[in-house]
Amino acid sequence: MRFQDLFAYQKVFELAMEIFEISKHFPKEEIYSLTDQIRRSSRSVAVNIAESYRKRLYPKHFISKLSDSDAENSETQTWLEFALKCKYISNKDYVRLFSETEEIGKLINYMINNPKKFGSK
Repeated sequence: MRFQDLFAYQKVFELAMEIFEISKHFPKEEIYSLTDQIRRSSRSVAVNIAESYRKRLYPKHFISKLSDSDAENSETQTWLEFALKCKYISNKDYVRLFSETEEIGKLINYMINNPKKFGSK
């Protein structure tokens, strides 16, 4: 199996692309702060899942990278809150995207709590 086949990775990648599209409409003055940060953190969730999968033979490394992924997911949630409060996204988009981050968090935590199901020894 490839890391791209993991359901969690697919969900995260899709969310990062949604955030990328929505953030194209953020004001230019946010390009080096909120826009850059929300794109970076949402992408980092996916990257850390990919890295964790490559380290799955070593349970502590696998869990550590997944923990990093979970932290980046929380950071993405915080940036979404800022985007809402700054009125860069609608409440409807916020609720939808935040709900996706919550589902992703559950998937990551499932992986953390069940490393053997993902090839850890």
